Amino acid sequence: MKKYVQLNQYITAPSVRVIGPDEKQIGVMTRDEALFKAKQQDMDLVMVADKAQPPVVKMIEFSKYKYQLAQKNKESSKKDKTRGLKEVRFTPFIGQKDFDTRIEKIKNFLFNGHKVKITVKFTGRQITKKDFGDAVLKKATHALIEFGTQETEPKLQGKLMWVNIGPKKGLKKNEEKKS
Repeated sequence: MKKYVQLNQYITAPSVRVIGPDEKQIGVMTRDEALFKAKQQDMDLVMVADKAQPPVVKMIEFSKYKYQLAQKNKESSKKDKTRGLKEVRFTPFIGQKDFDTRIEKIKNFLFNGHKVKITVKFTGRQITKKDFGDAVLKKATHALIEFGTQETEPKLQGKLMWVNIGPKKGLKKNEEKKS
């Protein structure tokens, strides 16, 4: 999502509160005075808070301001918890070898600290055999008991039955000690 930033002559407020390049407040002045001071210091005037009374502007080089915004967005995306959610799909009548392969993949995800959503997808008339899907979920959660903890009860939404599994605390440390 791109955010439009009011810059220099595009600031429409008649009077503004100015923050200097050293993060100190300069004071309230007209837009033209603020623009003049910014030009004297070879800086841009960037709208920081347009909802405030009077609006707050900052004297800063626009490229530096964009960089700071990018860093802030990057930090906030690191803290995003849903980013680590992986989904692995099963079918109600899955073969043993396919089941084992998917379980190994889930173990790897859990070892790397991701949460895993295990989904059983019913197609066609399989929806009439919900107990087979439930059995697959129970078998999967039982196979992963030492790697993760079940966070939700099995839920059925439409033709999908799913459960979330989170990594166990201290999983990486235990595995490294065994090696």
